[in-house]
Amino acid sequence: MLETRHLSIRFGGHVAVNRVSCVFTPGTLTAIVGPNGAGKTTYFNLISGQLPASEGQVLLDGMDITRLGAPQRTRRGLGRAFQLTQLFAQLSVQENVRLAVQARHGGGLNCWRVWLDRQDWLEETREILAETQLWPQRDALAASLPHGDQRKLEVAMLMALDPRVYLFDEPTAGMSADDAPVVLDLIRRLKTRRDRTILLVEHKMDVLRELADRIVVLHQGALVADGEPASVMASPLVQQAYLGVAPVQEAA
Repeated sequence: MLETRHLSIRFGGHVAVNRVSCVFTPGTLTAIVGPNGAGKTTYFNLISGQLPASEGQVLLDGMDITRLGAPQRTRRGLGRAFQLTQLFAQLSVQENVRLAVQARHGGGLNCWRVWLDRQDWLEETREILAETQLWPQRDALAASLPHGDQRKLEVAMLMALDPRVYLFDEPTAGMSADDAPVVLDLIRRLKTRRDRTILLVEHKMDVLRELADRIVVLHQGALVADGEPASVMASPLVQQAYLGVAPVQEAA
């Protein structure tokens, strides 16, 4: 279980995330939504350890991880996919995923480790590349991939780490109509694993309607709505803050 308690961050006089308290349970996909500048990515950065909190706590399975860095949080089961891809650009597609598999099994990130005696790790790498439809590009440098394939590779690396909590920050941003369904299908499959917690920042309404079990709405850094998707998206406050729709006025 992932929990944030009164989680906040200030940049000078600006409060980017303002005392957000939420509990995220396994078996649930929660969409974090809100207008641009609402604090969604900053909230993710606080959870994953890319930014230090000014106030509040992050807890994983009851353990306070607020003061841990991002690598330590990853080792404890937090996995993060970014808006912009985070890859080993000069390594091949297969090497990127292989390193993530190796890191999960406690092998560190030593590129020169002899792999011939770890056929189980190699097979796991092949299976992930096949599942993400990247096996044909396995020998290509990550830097040479088109944007859509780079996003798929980042998801493949996240799958290789096999975290208990997945954080997806606009996973289909900039992807073509052909590539986006591959990533969304991978998230659907992860969702069937009832022992995993998934948080998703996404703007596409059709994706939210299909995938989200719960929607949390941030506005100006604060939590303004939290609940079942249909009721949250029908809220006049959410219609105005997130969709930019003026609330309906009662007839005089």
